[in-house]
Amino acid sequence: GKRAVTHWKRLTVLRYAALVECRLETGRTHQVRVHMASLGHPLLGDPVYGRSGKAHRKLLNDLGFHRQALHAAELGFTHPVTKHLLSFASSMPSDMQELFTALGV
Repeated sequence: GKRAVTHWKRLTVLRYAALVECRLETGRTHQVRVHMASLGHPLLGDPVYGRSGKAHRKLLNDLGFHRQALHAAELGFTHPVTKHLLSFASSMPSDMQELFTALGV
């Protein structure tokens, strides 16, 4: 495999979960999902790299949350032609905010 580097920190402790910030040095496919699962902390709702426990599975079903609990709040890169630094920000989607509220944020 190719080199992949993810820096992470726990922001908030939740009920049997945590809100985590990840900063990537590299941009590999599924990088955050793979790295968090390898640490023993898979993303909620990730059907490939981690299975949700019974309590979380029920909560995800009750909320109709049928995806990974992963959101890119900020993205940035250098444009390949102009070499300008581009950055984009996106607020947390309402379904994910509802999930975090249910988990105790």
